Amino acid sequence: MNFSAGKLLEFCSNLLQGVGVPKADADIVAEVLVDTSLEGLDTHGISRLPIYTTRIQNGRINPKASIKVNKTAPAVAVVDGDNGLGQLVGVKAMEVAINLAKEVGMGGVTVKHSNHYGASSYFCKQAAAAGMIGFAFTNTPSGIPPWGGREPYFGTNPIAFGFPSKEQPVVVDMSSSIVARGHIILASKQGKPIPEGWAIDKDGKPTTDAKAALAGAVLPMAGPKGYAMALAVEIMAGVLSGSAVGKEVGWIYDESTKPVDIGHSFMALDVSKFMPIDEFNDRMQQMIREIKETPKAEGVEEIFIPGERRTNKANTRKVEGVPVPDQLLNELNQLAETVGVPTLG
Repeated sequence: MNFSAGKLLEFCSNLLQGVGVPKADADIVAEVLVDTSLEGLDTHGISRLPIYTTRIQNGRINPKASIKVNKTAPAVAVVDGDNGLGQLVGVKAMEVAINLAKEVGMGGVTVKHSNHYGASSYFCKQAAAAGMIGFAFTNTPSGIPPWGGREPYFGTNPIAFGFPSKEQPVVVDMSSSIVARGHIILASKQGKPIPEGWAIDKDGKPTTDAKAALAGAVLPMAGPKGYAMALAVEIMAGVLSGSAVGKEVGWIYDESTKPVDIGHSFMALDVSKFMPIDEFNDRMQQMIREIKETPKAEGVEEIFIPGERRTNKANTRKVEGVPVPDQLLNELNQLAETVGVPTLG
């Protein structure tokens, strides 16, 4: 079934409130999840709601996090997420980075004691909407082996950039792995195979079995380059923030009750402190136009700018609605009934 963004926003917020999240915080998390699903990133959107609510119920995530901000220098702050929902912590931390940048031109923020925050692109769009260039880094549970290894150490550790532009932000968001682990989790839940080259099993052998891949490791993108990027993100998000690092990072899908202690790092650069924002936008538009006018390879109809296809998908889903698979719908409605809030559909 397809549901409108408005309907999903209301449902997600109600469900989160039903497990003890204050309304203002629930609204923020719902906005991030639904925006992500609108863009077609179904592995990081509302499909994550069941595990978040379940982990709140069993005490692994704090529904009423008291997020603490410590400004340590004119352009620097460190944030303690108090084991709150990652989307909430991420939005608040990027707000801090943006406000620092407004004051002194740039702001850098590290975050400890957080959780999975969904798609990094959201926070970069948040910065771009404020006329900022945004950077977002996060570590994740072990999933990638160091190059040459067969056991996972690094997470899929995404890195993202957001740049303001006249028509829509340019957003670069990519995992250090050949594919986001969420795709393998989804395939495992649906009992589907994964493509060759995505992962290895626990013995280090290539596999197309999603469950075997989750027990083994996801491969880094571009071989040693992806490994190097995962290492750099681990330093930025984990080492620098004081969060868990490598195999110490918890996995929300296991049955441990220990906080996962994921770390993030955000940066914002105020474009207006470097050049007039109108001049920057004009230069961006010129570059985008030149890229799109590049002669196309055979069989290519259009050259896309990073983030453009996600925006196109969001525009389509705003009209047609967001598809919610039957299995997920049933899961969400069972949770809604359990906590006494209206069901979806």
